[in-house]
Amino acid sequence: MSEGIVLRVAGAGDAECSHPEAPEGADHSMDTGKLPFDVHEVIRRLRAAVEPLPRAAMFQLADEGFGSPFEQVVACIISIRTLEEVTLPTARRLFGRARRPVEMLALSSEEIDRLIKSCTFHEPKARQIREIARRAVDEHGGALPCDEAVLLALPGVGPKCANLVLGIACGVPRIGVDIHVHRVTNRWGYVQAGTPERTTVALQAVLPAEYWVESNRLLVPFGKYVCTGARPRCSRCPVLHYCRQVGVTEHR
Repeated sequence: MSEGIVLRVAGAGDAECSHPEAPEGADHSMDTGKLPFDVHEVIRRLRAAVEPLPRAAMFQLADEGFGSPFEQVVACIISIRTLEEVTLPTARRLFGRARRPVEMLALSSEEIDRLIKSCTFHEPKARQIREIARRAVDEHGGALPCDEAVLLALPGVGPKCANLVLGIACGVPRIGVDIHVHRVTNRWGYVQAGTPERTTVALQAVLPAEYWVESNRLLVPFGKYVCTGARPRCSRCPVLHYCRQVGVTEHR
């Protein structure tokens, strides 16, 4: 794992630290010792920090060629309440048997269930995946369209999955807010929202659209390995002097 920009943290809460790469002439906040939040610089640093880390599952699968709306929907269904480390091999195993809706529909729910049994709630997910394949074949000519209303009408697909599919498979600027995106952006103090759904709305108001899709790709690995839920690794954080560390009482 890359250490990113190593900052020496003196204590809990807002850390006292040096700013080795702070822009010259930066306006430090006198009360917190933090820099004004610069989302462009934060994104630049995150790109470098997450490069050596395992990628978010849906982005990794797209890079491997599983990037159609149907494949991305299926991958997102598998990923719900399931670790990324489980999602990837599970999706690959299923796609090894069926990648297109017509191929998936040729499998029984029981066969799909056996292929995805490693993921959480595999039995209902198997039924949902087969039903999604049926709708794609019967209602959409064998391929899911890049249509938000169509995606949200599919069983098991909520706003997060729909936004991720539209962003990754269709190139539509959408923000996919999972627990990592929600936690990190609120911890930064960039937004203040109590739920992932409200964070989505808040980010749409302040985050430049050019970063909407990329935010999930960056913040999932960053949230898993650096800005963790319990005792975040603030000493390894490349954006510590931009982060307000909201709610952080103990860190590493």
